[in-house]
Amino acid sequence: MIDPVELTRDLIRCPSVTPEEGGALDLLQSKLEGLGFRVERVTFSEDGTPDVENLYARLGTGSPNFCFAGHTDVVPVGDEAAWSSDPFAAELRDEVLIGRGAADMKGAIACFVAAAADFTGTRGTDFGGSISLLITGDEEGPSINGTRKLLSWIEEKGEKLDLCLVGEPTNPNALGEMIKIGRRGSLNGYLTVRGVQGHSAYPQLADNPIHRLVRMLHAITEEPMDQGSEHFQPTSLQVTTVDVGNPATNVTPAEAFARFNVRFNDLHSSDDVVAWVRERLDRVGGDYRLEVTVSGESFLCPPSAIADTLADAVEEVTGQRPELGTTGGTSDARFIKDHCPVCEFGLISQTMHKVDERTSLGELRGLTAIYRALLERVFPA
Repeated sequence: MIDPVELTRDLIRCPSVTPEEGGALDLLQSKLEGLGFRVERVTFSEDGTPDVENLYARLGTGSPNFCFAGHTDVVPVGDEAAWSSDPFAAELRDEVLIGRGAADMKGAIACFVAAAADFTGTRGTDFGGSISLLITGDEEGPSINGTRKLLSWIEEKGEKLDLCLVGEPTNPNALGEMIKIGRRGSLNGYLTVRGVQGHSAYPQLADNPIHRLVRMLHAITEEPMDQGSEHFQPTSLQVTTVDVGNPATNVTPAEAFARFNVRFNDLHSSDDVVAWVRERLDRVGGDYRLEVTVSGESFLCPPSAIADTLADAVEEVTGQRPELGTTGGTSDARFIKDHCPVCEFGLISQTMHKVDERTSLGELRGLTAIYRALLERVFPA
């Protein structure tokens, strides 16, 4: 038996701020090997990005191969003085566990390992399939040397994932509220508007790019891109910064800059979004440059065997039928969906990335029970 509370505390005590491993994968490897899992560690590299160590563990050789995916890396603590205790001390206070990664998502990893231990302790290792874990240290970072490369590495070994659960904190307020079956895409735009520098008292001799930038930003924000779809909220375009860097009061600048982020639903691809933005920028006209980076396309895994089976497990434990949603930011499910059906379910999301990130002991025990009930359904006796 593995106590999910104590394993969560042990994981929190590993200072695995992206891209540092911090001892978290060492701890998981020890626990999983003790349960009979075959554990492999692999480090991926790419120029311009930090090396990232990842873990893949599997128990059994048969199918289906049911995979739990997660990340042991966490975001920085921020203002450490604002925390009520050491962010990596995993302090227990009034049935609440406080520490960086408690909710996102060391708690969920601990719950799944505890559920797998309980399941195999009862059923043994010959349960009619395989249980695997795909754990990265790059989800909170650039997501280049983590899950995407690990999935390719698994396929090159001749292994296949049949179903996957990602343990992201999906519940807004209470355990059992929401399963994520898709995510919006995310696109960042970098807009540079060029003009002609000049004296502010002689505007006819210059071309002030700020005025055109303001009109351009109005053009891409004045009307919504869509009204949403069956499973998604409306697409959102948010301006994140406007910069000129002009210290003078009597000079109009030669260039002005803005950045914006678009979270788009399944009605669009990133190419559609860029075309929509460019058409509106062209209406304003003038000399500009638009650069775009795409961190993920929108996707939807329609309600399927894994989502319905998980919903049954959630309802059994909590008495509540979860909503199937697509809200929030991106996750590594955007890579996994190209390999097998995937959905997401974990702890409550209210404190993730915040000062005094926390989860209650009841939530950890409840999530362990849900994961245990899910394994019973995926591998019926």
